[in-house]
Amino acid sequence: MRTGLPLTVGDLALTRFAISPMWEVVTAFRALAADPVPVPHRRWAAQVRPRLAAAGLDRGWLAELIPPHGHLPDFLTPAPAERVTDLAAELAAIRATGAVLLRHDLECLRTDRADRVDRAGGRGDGRLRLLEREPEQALRRITHEVEAFWQLALAPYWSRIRAVLEADVLQRARQAAERGSAGMLGELHGTVRWADGTLHLSERHCAVTRIATGAGLLLVPSVFAWPRLLTRTVSPDPPQLCYPALSAATVWEHRPRPRAEALAPVLGRTRTRLLVELDVPASTTELAARCGLTAPAVSQHLTALRTAGLVSSHRAGRCVLYARTAVADGWLGALP
Repeated sequence: MRTGLPLTVGDLALTRFAISPMWEVVTAFRALAADPVPVPHRRWAAQVRPRLAAAGLDRGWLAELIPPHGHLPDFLTPAPAERVTDLAAELAAIRATGAVLLRHDLECLRTDRADRVDRAGGRGDGRLRLLEREPEQALRRITHEVEAFWQLALAPYWSRIRAVLEADVLQRARQAAERGSAGMLGELHGTVRWADGTLHLSERHCAVTRIATGAGLLLVPSVFAWPRLLTRTVSPDPPQLCYPALSAATVWEHRPRPRAEALAPVLGRTRTRLLVELDVPASTTELAARCGLTAPAVSQHLTALRTAGLVSSHRAGRCVLYARTAVADGWLGALP
């Protein structure tokens, strides 16, 4: 389907970018549900899938609401209020979903996924009925599961992901400054074309309309949306376009081990080695095995690195995953 989104001068004046954790949650879960996983994300998926299976998140609420294809519930991607929206704020907006939007999403889910619900032996239909009968309780469960998914699958990698998203916004802003908003919009995605005051979108499953939506346009870069362009038009929010961020495919590329000897006199050899090993988020036990240390010794060093802002910790079920922060990535990346 080909559709067009008219943009007035006022809409262009109100067009803005936003970084949304919930769009990354939705698109990341969809990427994991795909068979096969999109090529750029296979290294990440190999690390994350076992954690999700152990936590049961591969067969919970998100598995019911976010299939590899088909309708994505609009209530899961509320309009970001800030340029970089906090996950907690988006979860609060989800818990406050209105009855009209929830009813619309339920109708779309039931229409779009009847065969899948049948194959699930009614389990998925039971969740949808609960969402309809007791929305407050169901939405609390959904947001609780989102938080668990975030800690397992995205939080340990967020500094890397956010750096790519921020770089995309800067590049798009530069395009708009050099070639105007029309030039920037026309390069968002291969299915987007600007002409005659209208943003033309091709290969759509449903029409993107400005009927009853708010003014402006909200552009949301995503690492996991690739290769698709996703849309959301819900009153009274402005239309949203979630598009693949520039260089999204490079996020999971294997990085050569840095020559970190220069940091050893500052941090010590052991802590420098731990930072190098944390190119992939890992638990204390995993790091101890890799580095030939005891778990208590690794824990002590990680505590010091976390206090210095070089490492972040993220609870993943019964264990804690540690990841390098953007500051640590910057230090290692600057080494010769």
